Amino acid sequence: MSPDFRALDVSGKFYTLADFKGKYLYIDLWATWCGPCRREIPFLKKLEEDYKGRNITFLSLSTDARRSDWLKMIQAQQLSGIQLFLGAGQRFQVAYKAEGIPHFILLDPEGKIVNGNMLRPSSPDVRAYLDALPGL
Repeated sequence: MSPDFRALDVSGKFYTLADFKGKYLYIDLWATWCGPCRREIPFLKKLEEDYKGRNITFLSLSTDARRSDWLKMIQAQQLSGIQLFLGAGQRFQVAYKAEGIPHFILLDPEGKIVNGNMLRPSSPDVRAYLDALPGL
């Protein structure tokens, strides 16, 4: 099973991993100051669009130190998908040994780890990987 997290949405509501059970969960650990993270955004948006209505949720967890930086970026870039603020150095990030970001994780509908070091949205193989998942 995946470690749990507790993260805020833009309105201040807390979410945990249990809130996302029932669908595959593609998690993006990222931060506003991270160049490679920002370069993945258009690819992630396209992936979300291509898999809309399928049995998968796309979740971006910000590891920024300041929530205000994250909020500004969401508005400026009109980020889609589910955007949550995790914060820097949280237990969830440490459990996945995600010292470098962006870091992608794929969980099954029960919250079990399918891939703790998932392909990036920009990878030419990501769609084939996702399409091979049973029940997607």
